[in-house]
Amino acid sequence: MDRVLVLSDADRAALNAQASRGLLLALAAQGAMGLAAAVIAGVVGGAAAGWSALAGAGAYFIPNALFALRLVVSVRAGKASPFTFLSGELIKLFATALLLWGLSRVAQDTLVWPAALLGLILTLKGYLLLLMFRKLS
Repeated sequence: MDRVLVLSDADRAALNAQASRGLLLALAAQGAMGLAAAVIAGVVGGAAAGWSALAGAGAYFIPNALFALRLVVSVRAGKASPFTFLSGELIKLFATALLLWGLSRVAQDTLVWPAALLGLILTLKGYLLLLMFRKLS
C-alpha cells in the first residue's frame, strides 16, 4: 500500500522554518561550547591554552558554520537535496582537517594540543547543550 505524502505550501514552509531554526540552534550551541572550552583551558592552563582551545574549536566551527548557513539557504529556497548535504559534509570534513593541519604548522611552537583537542571535542559535542535544555527535536 503506497501512500504519497502531500504537503501544502504552508506545511512545507513550517517544516523549512523548523529545520532552519534547528540548524541555527545547533550552531549556537557549538559556538557556546567552543567558547566554554577556551575559557576553561585559559583558566586552567593559561593564555596559550585558552587561545589553543579557541583555535581548535574554530577549526571545526568555521567550516561547520559555513556548511550550516549553506543548508539554511538551500532549505529556505526549497532546493535542499541529498547531494547538497553530502557534498557539503565532505567539504566541511576536508576543511576541518586542513585547518587543523595548518594550525599545527603555523602555531607549532605555541599550540597546546590538549587544549586544542578540548576545544575541538567540546565544539563537536555542542548538541549536548541542546539535549540538556531539551531544545533538540
